[in-house]
Amino acid sequence: MKILMVLTSHDRLGDTGHKTGFWLEEFAAPYFAFRDAGAEVVLASPRGGKPPLDPKSDDPAAQTAATQRFNEDDEARRVLANTLRLDTLVPSDFDAVFYPGGHGPLWDLVDDPHSIVMIESLYAAGKPVGAVCHAPAVLLNAKAPDGAPLVQGNAVTGFANSEEIAVGLAEVVPFLLEDELKAQGGHYSKVADWQPHVVADGNLVTGQNPASSEPAAAALLELLNR
Repeated sequence: MKILMVLTSHDRLGDTGHKTGFWLEEFAAPYFAFRDAGAEVVLASPRGGKPPLDPKSDDPAAQTAATQRFNEDDEARRVLANTLRLDTLVPSDFDAVFYPGGHGPLWDLVDDPHSIVMIESLYAAGKPVGAVCHAPAVLLNAKAPDGAPLVQGNAVTGFANSEEIAVGLAEVVPFLLEDELKAQGGHYSKVADWQPHVVADGNLVTGQNPASSEPAAAALLELLNR
């Protein structure tokens, strides 16, 4: 069982002068879930090397058991600091792909051609494709085998408009993910802000927010173990 995790390489939060990147919990919880299940986990990003960490996700208030475990795991930190370049990887080498969120993917992974090929190839092969929080943005420019938008007609979730407003970034992000998933024909659902919510439809798994990262990983593993 070989799972690819793709992280953002984008570190600028629009024109605010602040930093962004990937959200630590959304990487750490799935990473350890996959590793504990015996999977070989490969990390990649558009630029390779160390992906940018959203500094707010490393604040004391954002810490979870998974992030604390990550900070104490030398091997995990070494692997994260040396992600592979996404354009060097072959989709057929992987059994599943999973995208952690953070705001970064809204700027780079949403239209990264190598990411789109990875998603389309695994999805067409019936292999699980997972994304959590802002990362379902990576699905927006991907197509199903019939040429329709990949999310069209599929049950999906992702970071809610109300959550984006709550963090004060609704006017900063290039688009609101909830709106775009709906515009693509996705059957979008959400629960109360910050509560876990995961949707699995066929081989597509999406999670709403950071609290959904571990259950989203569990849902992807369940598909792999069928």
